[in-house]
Amino acid sequence: MPDTDLPPLPAALWEDLKVATTATLSTVLIRRGLRATMMQGVLPLRPGMRVAGEATTLRYVPAREDLSDPALLANPQYPQRKVVENVAAGKVLVVDARGDLRAGILGDILMTRMAVRGAAGVVTDGAMRDAAGIRSQRWPVFAAGVHPAQHTDRHLAVGIDETIGCGGVLVRPGDVIVGDDDGVVVLPRAVAAEVASAAREQDQLEAFVQRKIAAGSSIVGVYPPNDATRAEYEASRQV
Repeated sequence: MPDTDLPPLPAALWEDLKVATTATLSTVLIRRGLRATMMQGVLPLRPGMRVAGEATTLRYVPAREDLSDPALLANPQYPQRKVVENVAAGKVLVVDARGDLRAGILGDILMTRMAVRGAAGVVTDGAMRDAAGIRSQRWPVFAAGVHPAQHTDRHLAVGIDETIGCGGVLVRPGDVIVGDDDGVVVLPRAVAAEVASAAREQDQLEAFVQRKIAAGSSIVGVYPPNDATRAEYEASRQV
């Protein structure tokens, strides 16, 4: 389905994702039987980065010498250049690089262009180049590694807004992408709002539990919380 045909997501979803962590989102997803949603080996290039937004996708295939002329980077219709120049505000660019870390798929100048356009961030199972420049921008970039080589040495961009794989997870345009220091989780669009709401509630409860433990409480009956602890938590919310 084209991205423009997707119904809008509720505003409450984005408020919930300001609180919900990827660790808790993963727990909620697993409870719903959705285990193949957590990317492997994809982490923030700078600690403390966080990203949340709808996915737009870019797909790379292995480069072949007769097709990987660096001159194609001057073509505005080349998928890599086209997606950077046209990415919509609030979107997370998710890039399928097949886990190949032998060349950087994007660099700091292209990151700057997307940041200026209002994109939410980039997630890839490939490598980035210009790592120092990207880290200095403090814009959310999640990758499996870094490499100095230009992407045309190993990759050829071929598709925008297709269903892809990234970090071992299927990603469809419009899925909700969330990343933090623990990694990246994909929320299938159809269940994103309910998963985010449940995760926010769980994280708020666990923040209460954390305060009790820090104050000297035993974990017995507190983590996981029993009925008495839950009642205490509910009472604290009324204050």
